[in-house]
Amino acid sequence: MKHDNKSLVKQVFDYSMKNINAWYISSFFISLLVAIPILTVFASFFEDTSNYFEILKNTFLYEYIFNSFTLLFGVLILTFIIGVGCAYLVSFYDFPGVKFFKWALILSFAVPAYIYAYSLTAFFENYGTLFSILKSLFGDGEYNKSIPKFDGMFGAVLSISFSLFGYVYVLTRASFHYQSHNLIELGQNLGFSKRKSLFSIILPSARPAIVAGLALVAMETLSDFGAVSFFGISTLTTGIYNAWLAFDDLAFANQLSFFLLIFILGLFVIENISRKRAQYHSPTRGGIKVKKKYNLTGMRASGAFAICFVVFFLSFLFPVLQMFYWTIIFPKNIIDLNILQLLLNTIYLVFFSSIVLLIFSFLSNYGNRVTKSKFLNFLATFSITGYAIPGVILAVAFITFIAWFDNTIINFFELKSIKRIFIGSTIGLVIVYFVRFYSLAYNGIKTGYERINRSIDESSYLLGYSKLKTFIGIHVPYLRNSVFLIGILISIEVIKELPITLILRPFNFETFATTAYVYASQDLLEAAAVPSLFLILIASSFILITSRYILKDQ
Repeated sequence: MKHDNKSLVKQVFDYSMKNINAWYISSFFISLLVAIPILTVFASFFEDTSNYFEILKNTFLYEYIFNSFTLLFGVLILTFIIGVGCAYLVSFYDFPGVKFFKWALILSFAVPAYIYAYSLTAFFENYGTLFSILKSLFGDGEYNKSIPKFDGMFGAVLSISFSLFGYVYVLTRASFHYQSHNLIELGQNLGFSKRKSLFSIILPSARPAIVAGLALVAMETLSDFGAVSFFGISTLTTGIYNAWLAFDDLAFANQLSFFLLIFILGLFVIENISRKRAQYHSPTRGGIKVKKKYNLTGMRASGAFAICFVVFFLSFLFPVLQMFYWTIIFPKNIIDLNILQLLLNTIYLVFFSSIVLLIFSFLSNYGNRVTKSKFLNFLATFSITGYAIPGVILAVAFITFIAWFDNTIINFFELKSIKRIFIGSTIGLVIVYFVRFYSLAYNGIKTGYERINRSIDESSYLLGYSKLKTFIGIHVPYLRNSVFLIGILISIEVIKELPITLILRPFNFETFATTAYVYASQDLLEAAAVPSLFLILIASSFILITSRYILKDQ
């Protein structure tokens, strides 16, 4: 009888172990790790707040909300027009300079919104750069009256849009490249004009990429602080910073972050419901047929060139030239910088963070794909909303969680304190970077997975491939372009990230972003130009090194 009981227990144990899905467990813990700081924000929502809530409610709260949505609406429209328009031109048409513009337009990623805001204001302000140019060309005059001023909401929309439209451009262009040419040819056979093909076939097929790009833009816009504070615009993010820094009310700051989370989560839910069971991968089995580009000549070619050049100039050349101008005018600022140490610190954070994000995002995406779990999809959707939380709130939430964990769990087991391991160290920096930019890596790889028909997985299993071998041998090679692309996006974001680095960095550990901020906070914008220029040059180098491989048409 005992033998039978042991046999039964063994059978149950073997059956349980056999049915434990390692992919499910890995996806679950990855999403949970990302969600912990977000859950900390949710938990703080129920804490008591100071009188600042009543003061803000009766004064500026509705203005914060109105300004936030006005800014978001303007940025989404402008980034959609610029990103999708430029992606369409370089993907479907041949005109002079198209090979240059298809990668040059990505260089806008190298310019943070706050640096663009500095450049925009410095160029058009009274007695600014434009005034100096007009004076040197035409002599003394009352030029300030005729020089346009780009400040306030309009200036913020322009600065953020030209800094972020690259999200929409790169993801949409990748989707255009992999679209089935059979559908486009079918539309032509049915008598569709180029315009009707664009709105009836091309854009609907690229919807996942466009939505993913706009979602990233939306979250960046809602969490932006540098540009809006520079232009003096009161947004929800401004309220979050004021609640924590000025009024020392972290609970209310977390409550405002909670509303941002709910809004972003609602956007994802609405989009997923509206998509229902639509498929965006190619249903054909014969591979991808190379699309034939339309050759533009005459005025149309000049128009396409002019559009791409204006976008490239405004998004990249304009701020770079302004920073370069300040650097030339004040060369002593270069001597004061330890450029080599700043470079090593920045590259170290970029490399470590990118590797961690790519590996875990790949595992999480594939785990969700093979398990088809609604709970995992919900948890993943919830975890990527961390991108909507301003960096300072994530950093403080991380410190709060580590302090709670150390004071309760670690002290209970009488273990050595872990605060020094995670607070004021590069490990803590990378963890919070992981939470902050997980949405970027996860959505980018998920967009690539949208193009892989599940019948490929089923065929692989029938041929005897395990899930791990299918993942390594089929999915990873197929998505290698997406991996490099997302790696670049992560690198640029880590280079530009400011509040997380300021709060969690080790003592005397500076990057180009933190150095530029220190100078700017002291009203030394000319001195901030030097680290800003190096920041832009490093980010541009990442793009140039891999752009030929990522954007090649083969």
